[in-house]
Amino acid sequence: MARIAVIGAGMGAMAAAARLAVAGHRVAVYERTRTYGGALRRRERDGFSFDTGPGLLPLPAVYRDLFLKTGREPLEECVELVQVDPSSHHVFADGTRLSLPNTSRAGVVSALEETLGAAAARRWGDFLVRAREAWDRSRRPLLEEPLWPNWQVLAEREPYPAVPHKRLLRTRVAGTLAEVGAWELRDPRLVALLESHALAHGLDPRATPASAAVLPYMEHAFGTWYVRGGMRELARALYERCLARRVEFHFGAEAAGIVEKDGRAAGVELADGAVAEADLVVAGVAPGVLDRLCRGTRVRAADDVPAQRGAASRITVLLALRGGRPEGTAHRTVVHTEDREAELESLFGAPAGVPARPTVTVLRPDDPALVPDAGHEAVTVTAVAPGGSEGAPDALAEHLIAVAGRAVPDLRDRLLWHEVRTPADIAGETGAEGGAVPAPALAAAGGRLLHPSTGTRLPGLFTVGGWSHPGGGLPHAGMSGALAAGLIVEGPEFRGSQ
Repeated sequence: MARIAVIGAGMGAMAAAARLAVAGHRVAVYERTRTYGGALRRRERDGFSFDTGPGLLPLPAVYRDLFLKTGREPLEECVELVQVDPSSHHVFADGTRLSLPNTSRAGVVSALEETLGAAAARRWGDFLVRAREAWDRSRRPLLEEPLWPNWQVLAEREPYPAVPHKRLLRTRVAGTLAEVGAWELRDPRLVALLESHALAHGLDPRATPASAAVLPYMEHAFGTWYVRGGMRELARALYERCLARRVEFHFGAEAAGIVEKDGRAAGVELADGAVAEADLVVAGVAPGVLDRLCRGTRVRAADDVPAQRGAASRITVLLALRGGRPEGTAHRTVVHTEDREAELESLFGAPAGVPARPTVTVLRPDDPALVPDAGHEAVTVTAVAPGGSEGAPDALAEHLIAVAGRAVPDLRDRLLWHEVRTPADIAGETGAEGGAVPAPALAAAGGRLLHPSTGTRLPGLFTVGGWSHPGGGLPHAGMSGALAAGLIVEGPEFRGSQ
């Protein structure tokens, strides 16, 4: 039985802590803030409640497995999972509106045919078949296994089977998501639908590899889910599972350094000068924080993939509305930008803030727990923003409220109050520089979108969370905890779940 110190109480860190405790280890978590959950936070005011981090759960099987492996009560006995249907409603630049059903490829194709025509529906259906092939090729190495020592193979190999494209006597295949849209989908509304999955993770579709086709495939294949009471309930359930497995939590305990002894990690030095001795250390922190904790010691091998830095962040506006949520309202509406080029340039070119008409996601949960009574509605509006950008909060809110008005009728007349959450708020909660939000790992692109291995150059030190393999997002955070626990319990021969 080893003493294990876990730095941070994010979802990846708690996933590792619960699994390690079940394996018989003594686990203590040191969290610099006063609560758990990392980016999964909640804002409460005047009887309204809002998720300030991820608002939906893709690939719930990751957390089902976590709860199955760490206790008697399955996930569904700890939280109420609700499948969101329709999965999403889309408002395109030309005014076209489209609702896509959950976990039904046939239903999606049918909805597209009714709205966009048979040719567009056929092209999207064929694209999903190719996206499934990319998923089948990359699922294990990018989600279920520790990062391969020869990760360069993943960096060079494009798993998406692009369709040959002939132009000017040349035959080419799509290498980026934008090229997939332009050459294989062609309809600007399908392009917007495809690229919105990259934008949601702060990725530029013009530079994102075609392998990002797995992002819409995952949503169509495994569905989109909501946790009744708000996504914060998932963090609460995982925290309680850790407590049930006798994990110790120390809040307000900021780590100042990782103690080294005899060439290996031997504990955590806290900001108040105390030292928590340990046999192993698991760090669920952003790259800059890890560098600071290691005090200049190079803990990543020279041939490791580079840690992602300068990633995009998010701007979120919380809206308290008078009047109840109309029956039949979609849980999630994506309002696509009216000027794609201007949006991409403002986000990934020379950014000066969020564009005047960005792509925004509007979440309108059907959940009585979020409102003071049936005569009110809690709405969350989110858009991608360059990491570190702040601007004037009121101006940022006006941008997003104006766009959200295309999805929420009479929005301004119903608005009681709003609050803006900026990248600085994310930085304060997660410690990530500029409030950056990590993207999930993707193959190809020279390894730009891979993440450093869970293991490090310093024996006894492991990393978890969105900045470690397999990257950002709730499912990936849960898997990072599973990978770290597997490497600790079974050793370097661990190859993931079968």
